[in-house]
Amino acid sequence: MEMVEKNKTYTEIEIFQQPEVWKKVFEEIQGQRDGIGKFLSSHLSNANTTILLTGAGSSAFVGESVELVIAEATGLNTRAIATTDLVTHPEAVDPLSDTPVILISFARSGNSPESVETVKLLEARLGKLKHLVITCNPDGALAKMAERDSSTHYCIVLPEETNDKSLAMTSSFSSMLLSSLLVFNLDKLDEAQAWVEHVGKETSKIFDNVEFLKDLARLDFDRAIFLGSGPLLGIANECHLKLQELTDGQVICKHDSCLGFRHGPRAVVKENTLLVFFLSPDAHVAKYENDLVSSIVQGGGYLDMVLVGQESESMESNYMVPVNKHPNDVAGVFILPYVVIGQLLGLYKSQELGLNPDNPSVNGAISRVVQGVTIYQK
Repeated sequence: MEMVEKNKTYTEIEIFQQPEVWKKVFEEIQGQRDGIGKFLSSHLSNANTTILLTGAGSSAFVGESVELVIAEATGLNTRAIATTDLVTHPEAVDPLSDTPVILISFARSGNSPESVETVKLLEARLGKLKHLVITCNPDGALAKMAERDSSTHYCIVLPEETNDKSLAMTSSFSSMLLSSLLVFNLDKLDEAQAWVEHVGKETSKIFDNVEFLKDLARLDFDRAIFLGSGPLLGIANECHLKLQELTDGQVICKHDSCLGFRHGPRAVVKENTLLVFFLSPDAHVAKYENDLVSSIVQGGGYLDMVLVGQESESMESNYMVPVNKHPNDVAGVFILPYVVIGQLLGLYKSQELGLNPDNPSVNGAISRVVQGVTIYQK
């Protein structure tokens, strides 16, 4: 196993550096505040504008996580659609051909074939298109595309540390997520600095108490389920992928919303299943989550349960991870600490299984940048 520091892999470094990296991301957006605002202003001021959030794999889950928050912040129709869906079914955007569209491309490398093809397809199908690239790689195809046409493309290149060297997206995911939330709250950036500092401290508290996650990783589970609602559903999706890919599929994972889980998917819970609940700070949502947790506790038949969020006297678990929302956070930044739970579980379970977290795929089935995708013209 390649070591970049004594007894540390890239994956570990890239997970634990996130609170400091988020500060740099904030500074990057703050420094480009005027340029971003000027680029997007014409479309953001048009009530008919649609915001499309795209990416492949974890990058797509960024869009899922921020979709509702951005819709609320802008008052605009906002849709998260994976590039892997748009390449096969580009006609999905045809109803938008006569309206202004802001296309947001999330990309760690910017070289995924589906992400590049999506931009080409949408440029051909949509008229009034503004394309914002949020990437971790200044040399990627999407970044170069933006360089060639600054009138319809704008590229935000995040700090160098976000361009993860490991297979799994960790710093890149959370930093693209944070940057997108800041981009659509440019008028609140002065307040947002306090939000970013707060989530960094909340995340550092989790890092200071990782022993329980190491203990969890030692448990004999080969199924894990991540549950969250609203923005936390996208985070649950990302965490389910993180644990699954870092264990090379030896742990099969699933995600769902707390209400959706009751409609059939609950059947996957067996005695070898770890349950992870991402609890919303919204009091209305919490009522539904409390009901589900109570129902599962009464039914039993699972290995263990982790509750992540604001502590509640009505819910008991062997493992409670406190995450407190900043009282003034209106931009959704509060979801960032939840991300690291899946990352850490993936890291420690990967090590427990004797895998290399930086490259856990024993047979090479998954790679840092997807290989072997042929793009066909429709």
